[in-house]
Amino acid sequence: MNYKSRFRILRTSITLAVLAINASADQTPDLTQATLDDLMNVRVTSVSKKAQSLSQTGSAVYVISRDDIRRSGATNIPDLLRMVPGVDVARINANTWAISIRGFNYRYSSKVLVMIDGRTVYSPGFSGVYWDQQMRPLEDIDRIEVIRGPGGTVWGANAMNGVINIISRSADDTRGGLLSAVAGSEDRAQSVLQYGGSAGAHGAYRVYGRYAMNENSPGIPGSPAFDAGHNIQGGFRSDWTLSAEDKLTIQGDLLGSSEHQTISTLFDNRLPGMYTFTDPVQVSSGNILGRWNHVFSNGSETTVQMYYDHFRRYDQALNTLSTGDFDFQYHFHAGARNDIVTGAGYRVAEQSYVDGYEAVFGSGHRRDHLFSTFLQDEIKLNQSLSLTLGAKIEHNSYTGFEFEPSMRLVWAPTAHQAVWTSASRAIQQPSWLDAGSQIDIQSVPIPGGFGLVRLSGNPSLPAPVLYDYEVGYRTEVSKELTLDTSVFFSDYHRLDTLEAQTPYFTLDPAPPHLVIPSLYQPFGKAHDYGVEFSARWNATKWWRLSPGFSFLQMNVSQDPRSTDTGFPAAPGDSPKHEAQLRSNITLPHHVDWDVSAFYVGTLAGGSTAAAPVPAYTRVDSRIGWHIGESIEFSITGQNLLRPRHLEFLDGLQVIPSQAARAIVARVTWAF
Repeated sequence: MNYKSRFRILRTSITLAVLAINASADQTPDLTQATLDDLMNVRVTSVSKKAQSLSQTGSAVYVISRDDIRRSGATNIPDLLRMVPGVDVARINANTWAISIRGFNYRYSSKVLVMIDGRTVYSPGFSGVYWDQQMRPLEDIDRIEVIRGPGGTVWGANAMNGVINIISRSADDTRGGLLSAVAGSEDRAQSVLQYGGSAGAHGAYRVYGRYAMNENSPGIPGSPAFDAGHNIQGGFRSDWTLSAEDKLTIQGDLLGSSEHQTISTLFDNRLPGMYTFTDPVQVSSGNILGRWNHVFSNGSETTVQMYYDHFRRYDQALNTLSTGDFDFQYHFHAGARNDIVTGAGYRVAEQSYVDGYEAVFGSGHRRDHLFSTFLQDEIKLNQSLSLTLGAKIEHNSYTGFEFEPSMRLVWAPTAHQAVWTSASRAIQQPSWLDAGSQIDIQSVPIPGGFGLVRLSGNPSLPAPVLYDYEVGYRTEVSKELTLDTSVFFSDYHRLDTLEAQTPYFTLDPAPPHLVIPSLYQPFGKAHDYGVEFSARWNATKWWRLSPGFSFLQMNVSQDPRSTDTGFPAAPGDSPKHEAQLRSNITLPHHVDWDVSAFYVGTLAGGSTAAAPVPAYTRVDSRIGWHIGESIEFSITGQNLLRPRHLEFLDGLQVIPSQAARAIVARVTWAF
């Protein structure tokens, strides 16, 4: 699409907005006018599977609010996560991201659990997230709760280093119509059309459609990038108040996507050459979720949730996954001191993999079962001191029974401050990649021929385990200033290393060659520590500053039996220092001016990349103008300091592109 076409789209959107300037719409109040006391008492649900005040929560939690989302100028969820201290967000290309919490970052980061409205979205094939499949209208997100640190006691496997829970707005809060149009130099076009209304006397619904398109990004020198793509998405949500005691939610989404990536790979039928080319990625996915909540006469409540999720993805090979999940939860009080949450769940995941260019996954098909139960008790020791004890027991298809306990102690001497400490054990469930894959990494010349470096999964791998210890302090210093800081020490055991096996010659596939095999083994260890800090300061009635900072020190070691020479470089995939500063200014005449600065330290070059990535500072600036009660127009400049910069080098075949300076114009009309 050329610049004239994009200008026509933008001009049409502005014309629609101006024509609708007299339209009225009921606006749900957001946090723009909230005091910091209101912000500290936002109710979060991700820590204990029950609503808790943020100020009294014994965990390192950061909440991205609706107002944070609106004023960020971001067009996708990964860019929103940049504002959270301790969360490492690195763009590989326009459709591929490496996102982790507290280290161990790479494209398929496997130590963070990501959920959308309680639906787990990681793939058991590699325990990571396809972020390009998690695009959704940002206008419908109520908040994003990010837990830094283990959440295994309530959420189970893969909530090892943290939890990202994306929570949608109720259909009752989105009645009426919404039209959003975006045009930009990188995200060339985005549009959302949505309508919501009443469903009978006691229900509400919304339906939406979304389209997005992006152009090719700048490539790294010597490697042109081809990462253009487009996707179309639709979905619905309905919320029902069946009675004074019963509420029901049903929601679902469909997504179709077509995108490109530049990869470098082997072909088993064209050995020994490595080939670099533009590879198409095709995705189709859908999900449906139902959740019923019942409150008993004594105040206890139960929640039953079920969902089905399916995707079909052609990405170097054909990968399909179908997941069915059932979850039951019961929350009740036992006497005056004990606040108990318990529950049980079952998940079945059926996946298939049609062999790709250089990878084989066992027989190409497997079915995994996950059974779980948990119990967590918050004990009120006195008016200011509470102790939370809990544990989760799971049985998975790879390692059998696993145990994930935790302890949290919160001391709140006043209503405006809390000191907390925690100790947890969490595990990372092995994936199909770890247990049953065979991947030919590269070919190397040897006298008289060539060798093939081959990586094989290990079905006997135990689950990596983490012992985590944290201390935090959260306070509202005044009506204008809040502070939140946490210190952690993390002790990892049974991390995967690549151990060389005995080389051998083979004739299959031709031509004859030497195979240089490596096998996953649990010979790695790590001892990490760090600090995370965030604050919000209302400098004046019209100016808010939100600084953040994180420091991470990773120290890895290996079992004496290990010969893996790449594992010691693992800390190089994650920056030691990250910092953020966001400024939100409300000007006269309904104008907002928002500036965000993000600093990310150097990546030394880790286990997935041989070369370092320089430190960079990203600055975004947004001007927003409210026209009446229903229209908002904004222009955002992204990556303003430099024409382009590199954020991550991926060692898993994908050739990275660079993040470029960009401009984004957006019009939103609520009618």
